[in-house]
Amino acid sequence: MDQQREKGGGNNGENSTPKVEGNVPILRPFMGVKDRRFASFRMVVKGDYLDVESNSLLSDILSKRGDQKLLFADRITKLSGSGNIKQRVMMITDRAIYLADMDSYALRRRIPLASVDRICLSKLKDNFFALIIPTEYDCLMASTRKTEIVSILVEATKIKPAYEISVVFSNRFEYRSSADTIKIVLFEEIEGGIKTRFINKTYQ
Repeated sequence: MDQQREKGGGNNGENSTPKVEGNVPILRPFMGVKDRRFASFRMVVKGDYLDVESNSLLSDILSKRGDQKLLFADRITKLSGSGNIKQRVMMITDRAIYLADMDSYALRRRIPLASVDRICLSKLKDNFFALIIPTEYDCLMASTRKTEIVSILVEATKIKPAYEISVVFSNRFEYRSSADTIKIVLFEEIEGGIKTRFINKTYQ
């Protein structure tokens, strides 16, 4: 498998300024591996893009579980086990990842950071990332703030080496979309963009 693992990530937030040679920006790959769009360098990093503190339904989700340190909040796209696209609110604290319903703000899933083994991404300019969670089913999502999300998750677990999340870059990776289904995700660079394919894994 075409694969590279990275421990940690350093300062790779979305607001990193690209170097310029002449009038041409040099787009440094994320973690030295993944290609990035120029727009990703121009994003302003806020962390909380939903103003969670002023939203009682979202802030209650965190406070009821004793989480007080919010690191990130934004809307993301999640692919369900059946392949359906779901819009979710993602909140990241120093202890867990929360996924809530976009309309009702009802909590759909809480993932402790300690349970995330690694994050899978392609090496190309796409928005997908997969959280690999050995004790549960995995989670495939997409966000234009993917680089910021990955950097925050890596930094949040650096202080606890036993929980440190690794990052795997590959244009082909697998994830467990449900308790009994494993999908293969394939990324291919084509003229005009990136082609993404999803294949159910079969066993011989």
